Amino acid sequence: MTPEEVGARLVALLAPVAVTPSVSGGQRFARATVDVPPASWLAAVSAARDDTELACDFFDWLSAVDELADGFDVVAHLWSSRLRHGVLLRTRVPRDAPTVDSVVDVYPGAAWHERETHEMFGIDFAGHGELLPLLLPPEFEGHPLRKEFVLASRVAKPWPGAKEPGESEAGGGRRPIRPPGVPAPGEWGPTPTPAGAGGVGEGPRGGTPARPAGERPARPAPGARPARTPRPAGTADAPAPADRSDRDGGTP
Repeated sequence: MTPEEVGARLVALLAPVAVTPSVSGGQRFARATVDVPPASWLAAVSAARDDTELACDFFDWLSAVDELADGFDVVAHLWSSRLRHGVLLRTRVPRDAPTVDSVVDVYPGAAWHERETHEMFGIDFAGHGELLPLLLPPEFEGHPLRKEFVLASRVAKPWPGAKEPGESEAGGGRRPIRPPGVPAPGEWGPTPTPAGAGGVGEGPRGGTPARPAGERPARPAPGARPARTPRPAGTADAPAPADRSDRDGGTP
């Protein structure tokens, strides 16, 4: 079946539910994409598996996309190992109550994917029963794949190594620059930076304190020879060692 035929078949199976079929990009790798309301999510997944014309017996993956104020798109890719076609099922859940039915009873292989999506986006899958931490430590707070979550590890801790121009091989050769859109360390986290402790280029609250003057000597310019330490007054150069032939009576 072509992607258009797969989408039309799902529309017919889910009628009178309002669903929206389309076709993804990718030319010969294009997939039928069907948007369904959250209340019909489980029914759509079941129909894609049980219908003889679709026969999507293989669960490929499930994840989500953060659409900010519009909520979250939950996306699942299903595949027919016999008929060699696939379908992308998609539903949108609100940001203030991101919940959708679990499909573990239809595809047991979805259990891992729903746990990861719950952990990374904070989306609940009703009926799953075991949405336990999968990749993050139990004490971790927040959902790191939400767009408002600040991935500030490099901002909070110097990068151990020369990864950018100007950094020394031992690391810390140049004060790291925050990526665009990442707030200063004093603007996030439970312990704001004290006022007036801002470093170079930071706002009034932010950042690593500037290096105290005199803590580290300035580096010489590239190619410049270090200055020689002057010899104390009244000292002379040490005499050169006598030639061996003088000590041995001229014997070579």
